[in-house]
Amino acid sequence: MNHLVLSDASRIVAGILLLSIVTIEFGGWFMTKIVRGQVPMTDFQKAFARAGHAHAGVLVTLGLIAQVLADATTFDGGVGWLVRLLIPAAAILMSGGFFAASAGRNVTQPTKAVVILWLGAACLAAGTLTLGIGLLTA
Repeated sequence: MNHLVLSDASRIVAGILLLSIVTIEFGGWFMTKIVRGQVPMTDFQKAFARAGHAHAGVLVTLGLIAQVLADATTFDGGVGWLVRLLIPAAAILMSGGFFAASAGRNVTQPTKAVVILWLGAACLAAGTLTLGIGLLTA
């Protein structure tokens, strides 16, 4: 029987990502309160809450896949860690950016904290491009 063997770096990051899913579950529970009208929010805030929650789940899943793919590249050392951490960083920054940019009473458009969302988008672009190039050149 063949077993998948992860590098220590991928194993550590994957373990942390799996543990983080509990926070996404908590966010799902909170979303049910929002949808039931138990948390007063504007339509804009509800939309950003949904987007923040969805991005967290999708990007953590992509981050888990990236750990396995990173082991198929020739990246090691600092670059190896960077390629393993950029997509998980995007999960934190993008979802956090949605929530931060809509925080406050009666907010109807993004606040200046939306910059956090764009920083996360930059991490996602850098991580996926670097990993893709690493896979193509391995």
